[in-house]
Amino acid sequence: MRPKTSDAEDGYAASRARILAAIHAVPAGSVAGYGHIARRAGLPGRARLVARVLRDHGDPDLPWHRIVRSDGRIAFPAGSPGFREQAQRLRAEGVTVTRGRVRMPAEGTLDAALWGPGAHA
Repeated sequence: MRPKTSDAEDGYAASRARILAAIHAVPAGSVAGYGHIARRAGLPGRARLVARVLRDHGDPDLPWHRIVRSDGRIAFPAGSPGFREQAQRLRAEGVTVTRGRVRMPAEGTLDAALWGPGAHA
């Protein structure tokens, strides 16, 4: 028998699953903003929830390093271990990181690549 959970817990679990799926969908060598992931997960305006899920995920296979601020900046403080690791992972995938910032794709470009016609051919 499943323990009883609150509607809030069930809602968070469902939102979390959608956010994680959207993060997993970002291909190697690409980046997305927190807000973009929220919109892809059907949760517009919930960029902070995306950050919370990323902070608490615990999944070693999650490509967390592909998620950056909307202006392309790495969210970790410059020079911190997290900052260095994220920059290193992005560079290993061919993403140019300059002074802690990456170039963001044009609006809709990532969506077209991931979910547009022929994306999964």
